[in-house]
Amino acid sequence: MPRPIARVLLDSPVPQLDRLFDYAIPAELIDDAMPGVRVRVPLRSAGRLIDAYVVELDTEDDDTRTLAEVDAVVSRAQVLPEQLCTLARRVADRAAGSASDVLRLIVPKRQVRVEKAWLAARAADDATQEADDAPRDPDAVAAVSPIVPVLPAVSDTIAQYEGLADALADSARAAVEAIPRLAPDGLPEWTRLLAAAAARTIADGASAILVVPDYRDLDLLLAALDVLAPEAPVARLDSRQTNPDRYRAYLRTLEDAPCIVVGNRSAAYAPVRAGLVALWDDGDSLLGEPLAPGVHARDVALLRQEQEGSALLFAGHTRTTDVERLVESGWIRAITAARRRLPRIVLDTTEDLDRRGQRLPSRAFLTAREAAATGPVLLQVARPGFSPTLVCASCRAPARCTSCGGPLGAAHRGATPVCAWCGRGARQWACGSCGGETVRLAASGSERTAEELGRAFPGIRVIVADGNHPVERVDAKPALVVATRGAEPLAEGGYRAVVLLDGSRMLQAPELRIGESCLRWWSNAAALAAPGAPIHLVGVDGAVARALATWSQASYARAELVERAPLRMPPSVRVAQLEGTGAGVRRALDDIAALQLPPDAVLGPVPIEGDDDGRERALVRFPYAEGARVAGTLRAAVVAEAMGRRRARGKTLRTTLSVRLDVTEPDL
Repeated sequence: MPRPIARVLLDSPVPQLDRLFDYAIPAELIDDAMPGVRVRVPLRSAGRLIDAYVVELDTEDDDTRTLAEVDAVVSRAQVLPEQLCTLARRVADRAAGSASDVLRLIVPKRQVRVEKAWLAARAADDATQEADDAPRDPDAVAAVSPIVPVLPAVSDTIAQYEGLADALADSARAAVEAIPRLAPDGLPEWTRLLAAAAARTIADGASAILVVPDYRDLDLLLAALDVLAPEAPVARLDSRQTNPDRYRAYLRTLEDAPCIVVGNRSAAYAPVRAGLVALWDDGDSLLGEPLAPGVHARDVALLRQEQEGSALLFAGHTRTTDVERLVESGWIRAITAARRRLPRIVLDTTEDLDRRGQRLPSRAFLTAREAAATGPVLLQVARPGFSPTLVCASCRAPARCTSCGGPLGAAHRGATPVCAWCGRGARQWACGSCGGETVRLAASGSERTAEELGRAFPGIRVIVADGNHPVERVDAKPALVVATRGAEPLAEGGYRAVVLLDGSRMLQAPELRIGESCLRWWSNAAALAAPGAPIHLVGVDGAVARALATWSQASYARAELVERAPLRMPPSVRVAQLEGTGAGVRRALDDIAALQLPPDAVLGPVPIEGDDDGRERALVRFPYAEGARVAGTLRAAVVAEAMGRRRARGKTLRTTLSVRLDVTEPDL
């Protein structure tokens, strides 16, 4: 006689357990063991119980097959719907990772009281519908598909972008260049763009997912939704939420009624019936997942759009090379404003500020002084603190910690130098190059810049905005706002002038995408200026400066993509990074060699600097068309190494091979 079984996905990081397991369902659990619920099942090899999700139900005809039984159903809440399970599996396969690692980023920890209240409310709704034999009235229909009116402001906002209305109607993929300005209500124009697109989507009876990098962007977007879609139901998925609030919002996304999901990178997985997925500023590093398997929210959105056929928008003031590659291939259409409004940008490169000991060149100083008489002025700097970098006063060599080799910095003038890595104070420091015993301030952080400008602009208040001094808004009164990149507060009516400092220092960072990142930081700051306000970029020329001055960020991304293609650097190719013991890495590379990739596909392996266990690193560069084969091969190598470690007693987990795909900043 056939017996019911459940195929479950174990909640385990062990790579060899990343598959479905069959468990028999006891008679007393048949009614509760539904697809998507949490269960507890035994692991025979370990003699313990483990959490799992029921993925599907089936029957077993072979009576001789011995199956362990499901021990318990944790809850009747079906927290893992089929479409989310499918998406998690596709994301894991693309990144050579485990589906359980993906789900751990999405499904919040269970909150019993919240879950019981949600199940009771759903049971009451189901009972009401079953008791009503007559056709459902308009109020009942609205409970499933809320009627959200489309305000005139929504249509006006969408009409500002050529082709955006068609892209939303056709469920197309598009890269939208947001208008760089503040709206009359004081909100950035990009928030109105995303809010209008979401309002249009939910009015059509589908949910919308809006993904932003950090909590400040999220708060601004929620404010825009209050203006453009005040009657739309909103589910907020935010890392700052309490556990009950986050679980309550997640349960809301499991319901049939459409809603607008707003959140950070994990919101891209929200299990709603999405008609739109929109990402703001996909070049922000906060949208890249640091935990395994390390999939960027942009790639999640692309996989989701392919699976569900929803509209997909990548919005920003700049365009990443990743999105530009998709535009060039025709996979994504480019959408710009019907009437472009370009900021007034001045390239200020005439003076050697370091030699003259000045923080502002003459033109920027005069501009800031005139603008500060009428309202706030923004000055963007590279780093927080007082002086994040010190050098030897004699030979100008960078001052390094004698314990760990980290850079020394000063919290204020005359302070004891402190290492930025280990935190030790350098009370008796000596230069390793010339033997000098005194240091010199070599870089100005936000606090030192504020101190210097306070003396240069007497009578005008100075506001510091950085990670240690978060400021979200400033009023329209005269002020100098010294902010680090990404921490710029909104100003009432917009900044009367914007001065972008430390540009040359930012561009010197040893990163592949530093030009792309600088252009994004500067463009986002320029978008905070009042209409017609001057924007000074200090000490920078070249392609990045010209792209900012002409507001042609897409052209810069296109040129970057052309330059990287012959070098086989991302995103023209995908890059996988392997780390592990030398033998483990070489065994994985032998498997990769069987795929017959281009001759220069593999870089390394090389020893990992500072690693005492003798681990090594290698890079594998491969075309996008080979992604499935490479990911599958690397995943098999990870499983093989994990199984070998399990058989070889006495070794530690640190010897296991680790793989990360789509490395945007490969360490060469």
